[in-house]
Amino acid sequence: MPQMSVHPYREITFDKDGDVDIAQRERLAEMDVTDLVMFAHGWNNSPAIANRLYSAFFAPFPGLLAATPEVRLGYAGVVWPSMRFTDEPIPDFQPSAAGPLPGSGLDKATRDALVELFPGHDGTVARLAQLLDEQPESDEAFAEFGALARQLAEAPHGGLEAGFSDDLPYDEQGPPAVLYEDALTMCRRFALALEETGEVTEKEPALLSFSFGGGLKKVWKGAKELLRQTTYYAMKRRAGTVGELGLGPLLGQLARSSPDVRVHLVGHSQGARLVSFALRGLPDGVRNVKSLTLLQGAFSHYAFAQSLPHSTHSGGALRAMEQRVDGPVVACYSRHDSALGVIYPLASSLAGDDASAVGLDKRWWAMGHNGIQAVRPLVRLTLEEALRQGIPGSGCVSLDTASVVRRGGPPSGAHSDICHEELARVVLAAGRIGR
Repeated sequence: MPQMSVHPYREITFDKDGDVDIAQRERLAEMDVTDLVMFAHGWNNSPAIANRLYSAFFAPFPGLLAATPEVRLGYAGVVWPSMRFTDEPIPDFQPSAAGPLPGSGLDKATRDALVELFPGHDGTVARLAQLLDEQPESDEAFAEFGALARQLAEAPHGGLEAGFSDDLPYDEQGPPAVLYEDALTMCRRFALALEETGEVTEKEPALLSFSFGGGLKKVWKGAKELLRQTTYYAMKRRAGTVGELGLGPLLGQLARSSPDVRVHLVGHSQGARLVSFALRGLPDGVRNVKSLTLLQGAFSHYAFAQSLPHSTHSGGALRAMEQRVDGPVVACYSRHDSALGVIYPLASSLAGDDASAVGLDKRWWAMGHNGIQAVRPLVRLTLEEALRQGIPGSGCVSLDTASVVRRGGPPSGAHSDICHEELARVVLAAGRIGR
């Protein structure tokens, strides 16, 4: 295991179906702690990269608790099979040694990650990479690319349609455009969205002015984003599964083996979705989760909604689940997160939606873009207010952290800018650790 900034620390590994490493689960139960902070990553190419994130995020905690020796804080990092594209910038992390290829292609590290993530699809990944490299100017090539990308996003059981049935953990209200819209149309939309995030530079003026009527070679940058988003949908489904079928039951077992340990869940991006869906998997009566802190959550801001504004007879996928937390649910968000503010709404919108209105349509906004919505009561705070006056002891809280979550280049913006002492203080305040 890579060097960790804190101790005691345990790693908890789940497979894609939510099955946990038994030996790691037993070592977790043996920790002699009063409080346990469990963090689930979103992006990841390897356990080593995930541990670097955990080490950086956890580093401020011991100093912040130096005056409270009665608190014995333990740390756990949840490792689950997800991935990121290596062209996604991560503040304070060194870039991949291989580095991304220029233009729209897939570098070797991303190709290898896709093959590892989707075993048996080596040929699919190779063909996707070939199309991105060659950038053929034909409708047929984009149709083939879209079909291949969607193969990677197919549900393990029953195909894509199964991912949207009522009994599976989805927070959207139907199949998203990224999986069903005409591929060329989506690639064009993504190319324009990337322009908005600043992905397109002054060196590429042709893309800035391309029209929907032609210039297909210019649209291949949008094709790479289509692949990224269809891959993220596979990860989104997996995050819900690992949370509900894996982490939730594990927390129930921990409540039995270590009944006095106070658990504080933290998740970033799709890891925020994972720890949130763990609430659905908590056994009845389990009350050991004392806080839930969501950092740039890459799932619907209506997930906890009692009633959806656009469909009042329906609620969010996590409706009333905040009541399973014996403390607050805190959703941190930032306007500097262009991955969630620009790309996410487009990817989440339904096929046939007007592309020009997607960014204004609040149905498709993410929690990490503007916090929790359509929940009552709901407290809204700035980061400065929360650190000065504290965080409510229960219920949902939307916390504007844009004052620190602000660094990062295109296309993701500040999506991964989460390793700050101020956010560590948020976790401690939410869990009333040391108070």
